Amino acid sequence: MVIAIGFEGSANKLAIGIINDNEVLSNVRKTYVTPPGEGFLPRETAIHHRTYVLEILKKALNDAKLTMKDINVICYTKGPGMGGPLSALAIVARTVAQIYNKPIIAVNHCIGHIEMGRLITGSKNPTILYVSGGNTQIIAYSRNKYRIFGETIDIAVGNCLDRFARLLMLSNDPSPGYNIEQMAKKGKKLAPLPYTVKGMDVSFSGILSNIEEHLDDWLNCKKYTKEDLCFSLQETTFSMLIEITERAMAHVGSNEVLIVGGVGCNLHLQDMMKIMCEERGAILHATDERFCIDNGVMIAVAGLLQFKHDKSTPFGDTTCVQRYRTDDVHVSWRD
Repeated sequence: MVIAIGFEGSANKLAIGIINDNEVLSNVRKTYVTPPGEGFLPRETAIHHRTYVLEILKKALNDAKLTMKDINVICYTKGPGMGGPLSALAIVARTVAQIYNKPIIAVNHCIGHIEMGRLITGSKNPTILYVSGGNTQIIAYSRNKYRIFGETIDIAVGNCLDRFARLLMLSNDPSPGYNIEQMAKKGKKLAPLPYTVKGMDVSFSGILSNIEEHLDDWLNCKKYTKEDLCFSLQETTFSMLIEITERAMAHVGSNEVLIVGGVGCNLHLQDMMKIMCEERGAILHATDERFCIDNGVMIAVAGLLQFKHDKSTPFGDTTCVQRYRTDDVHVSWRD
């Protein structure tokens, strides 16, 4: 029995989770929400995390009915992410590790999503679609690495949704993507948007540029409603993601798909992916917002796997790396 705590703060989600081997004991999260039309900046996000981290830590421990003395290993997000928020949580994790003399593990954020998804869904060796505000990748495991078969060549799909929401002045509460998903349910007309798939890679920046160029005309002339544009954006971007996922499945001979990352809790994306999987005789694995959206449990899960196979991270290496790729990590815990 090993109890691990995970600190996550790579973007606007401040989260701490505690697990006892494979049992989730607590999963606490607080989101930094900005006004409509505004994104979150590194400095302000870091201030948010520093302000609330001790409150969130106390709640996580209380939910788990534990104290810090009961924790066996401390895990934190090394990267990728925004420098300020990453550093804010890393400092807390390092400080707690020193105060209580606990081993510390530096975790790749992307690997956290993957291992959390595998644990919660029970998937064995899936083709992984990782979709979030900062990352869009098609991934499969091979020879102790999570290999990236395709990815965005400019901005992530989550960033595309966030910036689109700012153009339409949609609320950021609880998240721009969620509000787009709800509005899209009322959309009826499909606007012509660029569909950019380049082999196994995708591009989303042209979609935003196209919408920005035509937005006033479309809305003022009542050619499309805001709901129509939300519907069109989802249909176009999600179709691109499903195309490259299916191509990766064919390439590696996979019969299961795992969707992870914040955008992965979009039910319409899951429904579209499920249709593709059923046509191929494959299985779709997905989770809800408790585990798709950035959380501390995923850092604890991945960190515990590393700890059991690689032991702790040397304290001098417990730094942050803003660009820390999925395929940079040696996956020692898988055959």
